[in-house]
Amino acid sequence: MNKIHPTVIIEGDVKLGEGNEILPYTVLTGPLTIGDNNLIGPQTVIGSPGEDTKNPRHDASRNPIVIGSNNIIREHVAIQKPCYEDITRLGDHVFVMHGAHIPHDAILEDHVVVTPLAVVGGISKILKGANLGMGCTIHQYSVVGQYSIVATNAAAVKNIKPFSRYIPGKPISVNAYAIKKYGFEAFAEEITQYVLHGQQPKSDQVLAVTEHYERLHKNSKREQYE
Repeated sequence: MNKIHPTVIIEGDVKLGEGNEILPYTVLTGPLTIGDNNLIGPQTVIGSPGEDTKNPRHDASRNPIVIGSNNIIREHVAIQKPCYEDITRLGDHVFVMHGAHIPHDAILEDHVVVTPLAVVGGISKILKGANLGMGCTIHQYSVVGQYSIVATNAAAVKNIKPFSRYIPGKPISVNAYAIKKYGFEAFAEEITQYVLHGQQPKSDQVLAVTEHYERLHKNSKREQYE
């Protein structure tokens, strides 16, 4: 059973799982699929057309958004439909804090944290466990690697390696907090060598992370912070 406030507007093909709570004055526009146990709103807009300067009044009526389960999407968040790729998608256990902008064609993998007023550019991929600091901006087409963190108010215009900390004006460093939080302590040395020196890890657990990122990094044709 879902708990939906009477002021919520639901339009078009919107599919809800179970146990969701949709708070006042939120707008959900399909095609939109939402999983289970999500908290959304108040005054959040999910399903508006992507903001595209090439065609600002384009028809997005058939463009889908998929949101997984156990997410928190707070007040005044905007999540927009795709323009150029197949989908805008949020995974599971994602926490999007108030006033954040999730654009057209964005992919947010599981356990991503987007803190207040962060702005993500279109066609970006924010990988598992990444944390976007307050008020930061992510350039279009960017890839933010797994378990990395982007500093408060930072403007990230290149891709960011997994397990790294991006602070403008400083060299990339190791996100030791995420290593501990997500249970990678046994691999701390090889993670450090990868982040600081580009040395490929040997363990399967870490290699699976870096290979996923490296594939997306290569496809993005963007530079990377070192």
